[in-house]
Amino acid sequence: MRGRGPGTGGEWPRLVGMVHLGPLPGAPRYGGSLEAVLEAARWDARALAEAGFEALMVENFGDVPFYPDAVPPETVAAMIAAVLAVGQAAPGMPLGVNVLRNDARAALAVAAATGAAFVRVNVHAGAAVADQGLLVGRAHETLRARASLCPGTRILADVRVKHARPLGEAPAAADECRELVGRALADGLVVSGIATGAPPDLAMLAAAAGAGTGAPVFIGSGATAETVPELLRLAWGVIAGTSLKAGGDVRAPVDPDRARRFVEAAAPSRGASFKSP
Repeated sequence: MRGRGPGTGGEWPRLVGMVHLGPLPGAPRYGGSLEAVLEAARWDARALAEAGFEALMVENFGDVPFYPDAVPPETVAAMIAAVLAVGQAAPGMPLGVNVLRNDARAALAVAAATGAAFVRVNVHAGAAVADQGLLVGRAHETLRARASLCPGTRILADVRVKHARPLGEAPAAADECRELVGRALADGLVVSGIATGAPPDLAMLAAAAGAGTGAPVFIGSGATAETVPELLRLAWGVIAGTSLKAGGDVRAPVDPDRARRFVEAAAPSRGASFKSP
């Protein structure tokens, strides 16, 4: 992955595997051992890399209930340790960072400290209502922070992020995508279902793919070995997590067999429909 965004000649990955971290220090369910969290992350990273995934995304999934915006310093410190551990377990793979619920500045700080290639921002522009309350996009701050901290890091922005709803009347999906890329300067887009593990809305996915933004569109939830061939006819890539876990349980470790089957199922569609920006 070279360059910051569309038009630079940089290559985006097609298959991104999720590394869902257990509760980190300071979280209500933290078990008292950061090393145990890191070892679980290393296991998942190795399993995903060996299965053939092209990049990994590290997320503080276990830190429920999430802060709506700025996370505390202990979360940033633990995320840095986790991304470094994942990088050691899967050397050479591009890494992404998502600091839940919507702390883009912390994600950029982690990327700056670890060399992560991209960050995911749940609400990059506009506003949404979620169980954390009001989530407000801060693209104006995020782009300026990136310029000073890690100018080579790309921004993946969610389109109507899961577990939330837009504040006020939502624009047409294609218009929202054009705003995210044209005015908020996102480098890529993510379309998910309504919740973790839920399949994406195909109409919204088609609208995002056809919006003419020049940015790659990623499926952010719900892809399975059975559905990924068809989904990749509409999207550039997929971020996969729940369906790769033992028993399909998002809290379980990655199942190497499930991960391999997913990569094998995606293979015929990769490279078939979208040219990398």
